[in-house]
Amino acid sequence: MGRLTRRLLLCGSVLLTAGCTRVVAGTALPAFGATPWGVLDVATVLLDQSRMRAITGAGDNLTIIPSMDGRYPVDIDQLAETAPRECRFIYAETATFGTEVAVFHKTTFQDPPDGALISEGAAAYRDTTAARRAFDALVHTVGDCAATSTGWLFVNDWKADADSLQMRPGGCGRDYRVLSVTLLEVTFCGFPESVSAIVMTNIVANVPGA
Repeated sequence: MGRLTRRLLLCGSVLLTAGCTRVVAGTALPAFGATPWGVLDVATVLLDQSRMRAITGAGDNLTIIPSMDGRYPVDIDQLAETAPRECRFIYAETATFGTEVAVFHKTTFQDPPDGALISEGAAAYRDTTAARRAFDALVHTVGDCAATSTGWLFVNDWKADADSLQMRPGGCGRDYRVLSVTLLEVTFCGFPESVSAIVMTNIVANVPGA
């Protein structure tokens, strides 16, 4: 396993590899290219490659990992089974975003020369109450994980307020924001925290009504 892949898995991003992912029962997501009527198309709030290149400062070295530009939450069962029950959400996007997701999109970028990775993700729900439920459940789960004997490996320093959540495991990080009907995520390894903050700020600005 290469250095980039190891760092990516530590960040909790998902590698779409045959045999280690699964589809989980829950609210059905729309067919590829379709968005349920009345639900925000989260692809419109995420940043394009040129914007991500400008924010990260990586320029042309920052590229999308082809197998990690997906419209469905994915779980890596083989890794989740190695973590304490409270911390399995790190490898299970269905646990991170919940079962009420209506539309989802997540894209992961790599900067091989600097050994850096960053991803942007967004889940849209049918109403603000469902989005809030997903966020509150995630905060509760992170707290439970942090309280375990090995929780520092998965979340380390973390903090949450009414609308945002941050985790800083090792040299990586995860940032979340609940806004209107969306739950937004930025994960990173090898980039400064300021880059994640700028990415999140720009995504938030794209959410209608923000």
